[in-house]
Amino acid sequence: MRSDRISFQFPKPGMTVLLRSLIFNVVFYLNLIVFLVFGFWFLLMPRKWAIRALQAWARSSMWWQKVIIGTKVEVRGIENIPKGACLLVGKHQSLWETFAVLPLVDDPAMVLKKELTYIPLFGWFALKFKMVAVNRGAGASALRALRADASERITQGRQILIFPEGTRKSPFAEPDYKPGAAGLYLSLDVDAVPFGLNSGLYWPRRKFVRYPGTIIIEFGEVIPKGLTRKEFFTRSQEAIETLTNKLVREGISADFK
Repeated sequence: MRSDRISFQFPKPGMTVLLRSLIFNVVFYLNLIVFLVFGFWFLLMPRKWAIRALQAWARSSMWWQKVIIGTKVEVRGIENIPKGACLLVGKHQSLWETFAVLPLVDDPAMVLKKELTYIPLFGWFALKFKMVAVNRGAGASALRALRADASERITQGRQILIFPEGTRKSPFAEPDYKPGAAGLYLSLDVDAVPFGLNSGLYWPRRKFVRYPGTIIIEFGEVIPKGLTRKEFFTRSQEAIETLTNKLVREGISADFK
């Protein structure tokens, strides 16, 4: 439904940007390894303690990004997120939002690929956090398992985070929304909050370079529970795409002149 396609080419990075990108990428993954190794004892602690450690790692990663690259973060519409259980549905442009959204809610449960739980340490922590793992190759049974696991997390008052397109998309790509988020919305019977962002401008998918500027994430108005599948699918996609298009344009205007 992206009728207002944006024409844009990333600027050729200078030596300073390349050097800072190299340093940040090294620091980012070293920081992750340090948290996984030295935070190993959190596997033996209550799950909520482990979640707090996860959120601390996310904040530290954003801090390093700001210090090394010069990328700041602006959060808008945080007041639209209800207290307690809800469904968060948003755009997925880069690795950034897979961790940056986590500190914005109390007890996040992210929908992720089941294959990630097989990675030593990382996967063990994903299981400890009780994220919602989905086997994409299992067809209808995967959707049933997804709904069952998500329903359990909702009864615990957690916030389910899902990227409806299922994979990272360029800020300029046509949207490709899958039915999983709409199915969750119907089965969970909770309010949903759409969000858009422009992270793909500063942390481009499948690229080494990281750009300075301000990543903006904006949460839109609550989509109340009780809509039909079609109503939710249309309304959530329109909200996510409208917010994202606006923020991408804003980012280009402010940081890529």
